[in-house]
This record gives sequence, structure tokens and C-alpha cells, in this order.
Amino acid sequence: MLVMDDRPPGAAQRLDPLVRRLLADNPSPFTFTGTQTYIVGSGEVAVIDPGPDLPDHVAAILEAISGERVAAIVCTHTHRDHSPASRPLQAATGAPIIGCAALALHDEGPRADDGFDPDYRADKTLADGEALHGAAWTLRAVATPGHTSNHLCFVLEESSALFTGDHVMGWSTTVVAPPDGDMADYMASLDKLMGRDDHVYYPAHGPALTAPKDHLAKLIDHRRQRERQILSRIEAGTGNIPDMVESIYREVDPRLHPAAGRSVLAHLIDLEARQLVRRQGDRWMLAA
Repeated sequence: MLVMDDRPPGAAQRLDPLVRRLLADNPSPFTFTGTQTYIVGSGEVAVIDPGPDLPDHVAAILEAISGERVAAIVCTHTHRDHSPASRPLQAATGAPIIGCAALALHDEGPRADDGFDPDYRADKTLADGEALHGAAWTLRAVATPGHTSNHLCFVLEESSALFTGDHVMGWSTTVVAPPDGDMADYMASLDKLMGRDDHVYYPAHGPALTAPKDHLAKLIDHRRQRERQILSRIEAGTGNIPDMVESIYREVDPRLHPAAGRSVLAHLIDLEARQLVRRQGDRWMLAA
């Protein structure tokens, strides 16, 4: 079940006694209504995915946490619509930046705002299963590589709520873009979440998910369907990625086709590793 709020950017919304949400004003075909920043706790708080370095958004976060102590600024991954605001927020609060590892990779990909944040530095990097404790709350890291190799989700143990970053979103599938994005890792991370018992997902883009396992099952089925479509196109003689995208994603906004091409490539790399396809130059064919 999807639960969406229609509040404007900068207006804090309480989702449960321990969670507030603010929307950054960076809507796009890739970010939906924008990046969602979450504030965990009361009095002593953590700020998850502070978002892009937009002065109005940083000011809205600071207004929402006025009079409270920020124990940690937490980042799920280091794309530029997620982590840059960590620095002005740290300058204003003195809070440490804790969470995912830095990732120094130059890959502009299909969209400029989704490149990696080259200036991100963590005061502390969390490994899978490590916890961050505050007053009446515990955030535990769940490593979920795939969208990026450094992607972490965070479970709020007191609410059984999982902050899913871009690994699972409530409005669209996730772009998996090589060379850093890895489809095999992404699928394994989806399977990992299927083995958990979180009650609600709070993505960085799109609505909350109150039936997370149902949504995960749909995502896994969607990816397997895409895989079958790619194999079918290759079998029919369509061997290059742009032609596959035009055929498979014909009902998708053309502005998203470059990103779709990266996900097709991620599928192909996975299929190649499984010895189901092979490449010759820029063309792909079924493995003999």
C-alpha cells in the first residue's frame, strides 16, 4: 500500500512519533516530487539523507530541528541529490556525518544531478549491522549494494521502519547504472530485504510503503520480466542497447531512456556473467 503526502517542499510532516519528513524542492523525472529528508527522534535527532545543497532546504531542516541536538547526519549513499547538504548542515550544527562510505567515482551517467558527490566525507562509516544510538531510538545499517556499491538502508528498530534511500522507491523502479551499479548485487539486496520483517519503508523518493514485502515481490518480478524481455529481443535479432530500449520502454517517458539503457546494460552484464549472453563489440547475442 502506498501512502503519500501532498505537503509542499520545506513543510515538516510527522509520520510516526519518532519520524518527521521534509521534501526538498528538486523535482524531476528522476526524483519524482524531490528528495525526502527524514528526521528521527525528538530532542536528540538524526537527519537521514539531508539532500541536495539547496539553501531553502537546509534552512527548512534547521527550522524543523530548532532547539534539538543533532546526534548524526546520516547518508544512504552519495549521489548528489542525497548527500551534499550534509556539509552545510554539519557546519550549522557540529554534528558528525555517519553512514555510507565515500565513493570516488566519476560517472555523470544519464543525469547531472545523480552523479556522485565528490566532496562527501564521513566522520564514521557504518558496516552492515552496525548501530547508531540516540535518545529513545536506534538506527541500524543494512548494506544494500546495487543502485550504488556504497548504498545503505537504515532500520529504526523502535518502529520497525526501514529508510530505503534509492534501493526501494515508492513511485518507480531503481536505476542500476554500471560501472558502479550492479544488477546481481541489486537483486541479492532485494532478496535480503525479503528476509526481513520491517513494517514500513520510507524511501528517499515517493510515498511510504506499508506493505513492503508485497512491493518487493513486485520489484523482483519486474526485474525478471525485464530480463526475459531482453533475452527475447536478442533472440529476435535486436542486439544493441538503444534498439532494446526503444522496444522495451516504448511507453516510458523518453527523457528516462538514457537511464533505462544503463539498467539494460546492468541486466546484460549479469546475464553475461551467468553465461546466457555474450557481446561482440556493441552488439549482444545469445551465448552459444
